[in-house]
Amino acid sequence: MPSLPELMHRTFFRTLSLLSPRGQAVVLRRYFDWWHRSPDPWKLSTDDYEQHKYRSTLECLPARPYQRIMEVGCSEGVFTGTLAKTYPEAEITGVDVSERALERARARVPENGRVRFLQADILTHQVEPRYDLVFCSETLYYLGRHDRLHRASDQLSALLAPDGVLVAVHPWPEARRLHRFLDGHPSLSRLTERVYTTPPRPFTVAVYGTTPA
Repeated sequence: MPSLPELMHRTFFRTLSLLSPRGQAVVLRRYFDWWHRSPDPWKLSTDDYEQHKYRSTLECLPARPYQRIMEVGCSEGVFTGTLAKTYPEAEITGVDVSERALERARARVPENGRVRFLQADILTHQVEPRYDLVFCSETLYYLGRHDRLHRASDQLSALLAPDGVLVAVHPWPEARRLHRFLDGHPSLSRLTERVYTTPPRPFTVAVYGTTPA
């Protein structure tokens, strides 16, 4: 069962989702700029649990070349840097709602012709269907109600090029709710799902492919 602080945390973000999508995006941007007032607030670069989650995520990917990669909710670019090293020939785009986080991401992984960072939110971003591989990790629970999860699923699926791969990584069993609209999306089919019972918080890596037209 989630702890009381976690329940309060989720309730706060569900309340935000009563706003319009653009209004919600404005509040989320301000919230995460405030949260990133100190570097690496979630210890993504140093926590063993987070590093294990990154390794597990990469191990679940279909073995194929990826030329264009997007990380939705990239924060300060820790996993983005790992992707840049793992796929040295790929174009990689990190997206986050917080410009303060992105400033640190650019310092960690300098932008060049291959790596770029973009301030945007998944609900209102004008998507381009051009990515071979899209990651969405520890992000969907910030969006709140089911209508926003539905909208996010449409947006994520629209990012994918034909034969693209979407990877969603979220706490288990909460992922059953968070991935509901991905599982039911007409443009996606789930390829694999693996649940990791890793302390302190189990998580799942769900991998989706585009459904042939």
